Amino acid sequence: MQKNIVETIMGAVVLLVAGGFLLFFYKTTDIRPSSGYELTAAFSKIDGLDSGSPVRISGVKIGQVLDFKLDPKNFRAIVRMNINEGIKLPRDTAAVIASSGLLDGKFMTLEPGADEDFLEPGDQIEFTQSTPGLEQLLGQVIFSLNKEKDDGGKKSGGKPSSKKS
Repeated sequence: MQKNIVETIMGAVVLLVAGGFLLFFYKTTDIRPSSGYELTAAFSKIDGLDSGSPVRISGVKIGQVLDFKLDPKNFRAIVRMNINEGIKLPRDTAAVIASSGLLDGKFMTLEPGADEDFLEPGDQIEFTQSTPGLEQLLGQVIFSLNKEKDDGGKKSGGKPSSKKS
């Protein structure tokens, strides 16, 4: 009989701890539904962007990426995002996929323009820019280093200099 009481108490403690973790994660993450309005944007590539990624203006989170799909007509990625209530974006706002760092994921940053008309719920942001991937950046650096090395030989007449000792 004593063993059943101890097991019951331990089970209750485990359930309380699990409930505490769930409450903690619910309050510290943005999984709760947010009110606002939806916008879309079309990108040539969205490598590293995930559903739930933040949407920011000047580093301040103003929404989140809901989901994305492929447009079968032009093979561009259509990103659907939720923007918080009270944020009015000019029509000439630009959407850019940015990276937090080498190991972090990507997020969307919006750069508001100066248009006097505002985007309405369901509108598409026309001006978009994808950031190049790490592999592409490294390839460009290696290519430019090789090109500089090749150009270095051509500038001196293309012949190796010979020094007499």
